[in-house]
Amino acid sequence: MPYESERRVAIESVLEACRLCETVRSNLLSNEALGKEDGSPVTVADFGAQAVVSRHLAASLPNVPLVGEEDCGLLRRDDNARLRELVVDQVKRITPGQTDYEILEAIDRGSGEGGPKGRFWTIDPIDGTKGFLRGDQYAVALALVEEGQVILGVLGCPNLPLDLREPQSPRGCLFVAVKGEGATMRGLNDTSERRIKVTKNAHPSEARFCESFESSHSSHEHAARIAQILGLNKSPLRMDSQCKYGMVARGDAAIYLRLPTRQSYMETIWDHAAGSLIVQEAGGKVTDMAGQPLDFSLGRRLSNNRGIVVTNGALHDQVLKTVRQVCP
Repeated sequence: MPYESERRVAIESVLEACRLCETVRSNLLSNEALGKEDGSPVTVADFGAQAVVSRHLAASLPNVPLVGEEDCGLLRRDDNARLRELVVDQVKRITPGQTDYEILEAIDRGSGEGGPKGRFWTIDPIDGTKGFLRGDQYAVALALVEEGQVILGVLGCPNLPLDLREPQSPRGCLFVAVKGEGATMRGLNDTSERRIKVTKNAHPSEARFCESFESSHSSHEHAARIAQILGLNKSPLRMDSQCKYGMVARGDAAIYLRLPTRQSYMETIWDHAAGSLIVQEAGGKVTDMAGQPLDFSLGRRLSNNRGIVVTNGALHDQVLKTVRQVCP
């Protein structure tokens, strides 16, 4: 199987990160957070998850760079010593035997720039930090990019029910995809994977769509107008993180819209690399609002793309046409 070793390492890394995140949450340490320059929060779990993933990847594939969301600039400051100590302590619980210095260096290893040549990993250690802080949905998202193309994606979703129709069903899902080999899902504490496919629904009136929980991340106003024009009768499924990609990939929803709230906004590659491949390998389609594929070859941001449109494929052209009609 192509990329068998990379797939195994990616799964192991994400599972370790998920264990750390849930430990942080169960110990009520998720409230220990800092505000970044862009106003978004960063927690013990964000830093810790990136550290354990970075360490695991470096040990197995040391020559593959990492493009990560976090760095230790804030964490190294003297006035953030308490948070730094908590991060180091949590990482040592998951992967013992490291020094404080090695843990901070592992986080900073995520400073790669990506680009069109060679291969690199990209990690969002907690996609949906606000959801994590609320005790809601979040994901650990890891992808391998090769020559500008996403070829492997893993999403760990610790709080997502295995069956959305049964809210009391076990929680914790792992989505995995390798380019050309389809997409699978399993429980975080299981080893048995099952193939997943998007819904075949081609009728907008029966479709359900996903959007970001935070209106600052995606325009709820535009999405509501698009839903009205399409005749979508079901209320939107609002949640944080790339869990929404998982919802489309396994057929819980047929549409996921991420509509920019300002003209200048550019998406980051770690927010979409893993999820986009998982949807496409499950039979769906992912483009920007112009209908162009997402371009992961231009560094840390999707600078050639504006907005994200994700569907089961059957509805894509109709949704794109409506998005163009509504969005300026």
